[in-house]
Amino acid sequence: MSNDIRFDGRVAIVTGAGGGLGKAYALFFSQRGASVVVNDLGAIKKDDGSSVKAADVVVEEILKAGGQAVANYNSVEDGQKIVDTAMKAFGRIDIIINNAGILRDKTFARMTDADWDLIQAVHVKGSYAVTKAAWPIMRKQKYGRIIMTASAAGLYGNFGQANYSAAKLALASFGFSLAREGERDNIHTNTIAPMAASKMTETIMPPEILASLNPEFVTPVVGFLCHENTQDNGGIYEVGGGFVSKLRWERSSGSVFKADETFTPSAVAAKFEEIIDFDKGVEYPSSIMDTNFLELLERAKAADANPKGDALRFDGQVAIVTGAGGGLGKAYALLLASLGASVVVNDLGGSHSGQGSDARAADQVVAEIQKAGGKAVANYDSVEEGDKVVETALKAFGRVDILVNNAGILRDKSFARMTDADWDLVHKVHLRGTYKVVQAAWPHFVKQKYGRIINTASAVGLYGNFGQANYSAAKLGIVGFTKTLALEGQRKNILCNVIAPNAGTRMTATVMPPEMVEAFKPEYVAPLIAYLGHSSNEETGSIFEVGSGWVAKVRWQRTGGVGFPANRALTPEQVAKEWARITDFEDGRATNPASTQDSFSGFMDNFSNVVEEKEEPASDDVVANAKKIDFEELAFSYEERDVILYALGVGCKRQDLKWVYENDTDFGALPTFGVIPSFLSMNSVPFGDVVPNFNPMMLLHGEQFLELKKPIPTCGTLTSKARVVDILDKGKGATVVVGVTTKDESGDIVFENEFTLFIRGSGGFGGEKKGADRGAATATNAPPNRKPDAVVTEKTHEDQAALYRLSGDYNPLHIDPDMSAMGGFETPILHGLASFGISGKHVLKTFGDNDAASFKNIKVRFAKHVFPGETLETQMWKEGNKVIFQTRVVERDVIAISNAAVELVGAARDSKL
Repeated sequence: MSNDIRFDGRVAIVTGAGGGLGKAYALFFSQRGASVVVNDLGAIKKDDGSSVKAADVVVEEILKAGGQAVANYNSVEDGQKIVDTAMKAFGRIDIIINNAGILRDKTFARMTDADWDLIQAVHVKGSYAVTKAAWPIMRKQKYGRIIMTASAAGLYGNFGQANYSAAKLALASFGFSLAREGERDNIHTNTIAPMAASKMTETIMPPEILASLNPEFVTPVVGFLCHENTQDNGGIYEVGGGFVSKLRWERSSGSVFKADETFTPSAVAAKFEEIIDFDKGVEYPSSIMDTNFLELLERAKAADANPKGDALRFDGQVAIVTGAGGGLGKAYALLLASLGASVVVNDLGGSHSGQGSDARAADQVVAEIQKAGGKAVANYDSVEEGDKVVETALKAFGRVDILVNNAGILRDKSFARMTDADWDLVHKVHLRGTYKVVQAAWPHFVKQKYGRIINTASAVGLYGNFGQANYSAAKLGIVGFTKTLALEGQRKNILCNVIAPNAGTRMTATVMPPEMVEAFKPEYVAPLIAYLGHSSNEETGSIFEVGSGWVAKVRWQRTGGVGFPANRALTPEQVAKEWARITDFEDGRATNPASTQDSFSGFMDNFSNVVEEKEEPASDDVVANAKKIDFEELAFSYEERDVILYALGVGCKRQDLKWVYENDTDFGALPTFGVIPSFLSMNSVPFGDVVPNFNPMMLLHGEQFLELKKPIPTCGTLTSKARVVDILDKGKGATVVVGVTTKDESGDIVFENEFTLFIRGSGGFGGEKKGADRGAATATNAPPNRKPDAVVTEKTHEDQAALYRLSGDYNPLHIDPDMSAMGGFETPILHGLASFGISGKHVLKTFGDNDAASFKNIKVRFAKHVFPGETLETQMWKEGNKVIFQTRVVERDVIAISNAAVELVGAARDSKL
């Protein structure tokens, strides 16, 4: 191994280094010459039941390898103690890897203050505390390299992780600001969003995915960024699974409105498509100075008249505006009230720095609204007491429909001069205050299935700024929070967006010349707020920069990056060699990921990027050897309750007594229950021994065939044995057909299954591309060119996947939002075999007289996913004893099951439908 990139004489602090990614960092830096402080709070249980500190285990491993390391057991909130350990042991600090973290994942409706606060304390305050303690040392030695750890959940939001999303994106902007402040002292700060196996991710990812996300694919990138010759500073990178890319903000050119009284919410509505249009021109700002608001204001004053439309009214709706005693908040309150909303004017009445309180600020705005004929009440509570703010709305007006989180303070100081109080107060008001008010309003939004939330970030949050590390972190944290709220609220018609405004306020009055504050009227921001808060708005999860009559949308852009071989060790020297391509936004490969699914696609695509270690066997050997495998016979014992549970899982109702009531004279098992006893045998197939380059993340269930040989017992023990029926070479992938024969206790075959699986990345071995004709199991089942002979529609319920999984398919993709997000789905999806069972039930009832004895076989192709709660429409065509069918998802108008058919036994009746 080449060791061009070394850290001899350097000292690195790695937090959360007792396992996973942190341990990998510690070992990496020590192997390349650094002295390492291994920080970790945790303990590891030994085989004899005793425990040992996780940090000690890592230190021992480093020392045995000839490296230098010491352990530290403090919480990252005690950052000074961690730094003291480094100084006492090694006398300097060169590198800080802020890696420590925890998870407290819950839907926002179930999240407690403890869940929120603990995540912020460890991730955000912990990173601040360690960095703050080391900062003067790095400044004095004119050298430092700092890594912040964000995540895809922070960048894009993720269901069930509102607290984590907020914390992780806050760290990105903290890094942006530190990069600006540290540059003149040769202190560089970069941020990574890693996808790697760790103590946290092992609780939410299955083992096969964790195996593909080796932490050693992340450490070389961090090592490169931390080297003294690397000049990159203030960047943010997605890293994992051998894939490395860089992110930056991309902004639409937006729309400029005429800066006069015709700049209204209806004008915003009329030009909204122009605002969000990235095709007509984009910009790539990296600093708050990259936007010339004075020029935009001049353009706004000279612009053509604003388009007119029907006024967007808020009659009967209630809006809460925080920080509404002046500036932006006042402008929002006045505008919403003038358009018919009843408004809660919240303001503590303190100074821009959060000092004192004065009820007059809110009272004066309320008086102005009432004088104009509007409805308003004042609230004087801190936003940290969000429940009291919302309670005011409920007592006065009985509901809440719109929430504008605007309250804020400034405590601007260089990071060197910033105190813990400066940091804490800004985060309490901006980030925690936003959380608390939303938390109080959320159950009311959920109950009424309606809500509009507008949160407030800033350009400082988006790009970072000198002297505002606390403020920038809090503001971008609000963006991460907003992204997750948008995901969790969308199905309940709760829409959430975030703005980065530029306007004169009590806060900006201290940092802008008076003429600029006056020119940047809050009235030039308020129309966007009103539009986003209106029932006609459908936008959610978006970021807007706004000010001086101009509105634009902001999103991430990601380079095409570089995928390194997923089966080879990665080195920082290789990263350095490809760095120009990793960071190239101009080569035509850049994308705009908008979700964790989009983020994960880069890692997923790279899983099949493997370098062949040895010559693969000839195609004949691949297929022949697979067919020779003698699989173990597996027993499946079940009771009547399991037959009933399956029936309920595929949508049977209590009225379907023959399928759900054991004492019914015709009680029996649905024919499609035949897939359940065989599922265990199919899952036992060692695909790594069957096809080349197997990766479990590349496996898709493509088709299913089931043929009944005799009635399925309602209880007993069945034995199933798997075999490889065929393997087809599809070039970039392989199709593997696994047959499973299931017998009863007398040795008679009860049914046969064939599972057809497509495995990406396992093709190219020279095998046959087309398999043999196996009758019904391989029939194409193209629907006839006529209207269906029968159509059955059934709405699935939102808990259907949670119920169906109890029949044996416990894949977390169908229950865990984190896993479904990584699979590319916004919520957990319904099992394909559940849709299979529902469709089979429809055919049986329509053409088989609901008699299991009439059912010979069924074959389907899985074409699209189904979300629990969607409506399935089974379209059927009877062709002799065969019923060809396809199943459509009504809400999305997509075919979920195609090329499907049921063969019936003997003469079957025509449909009565």
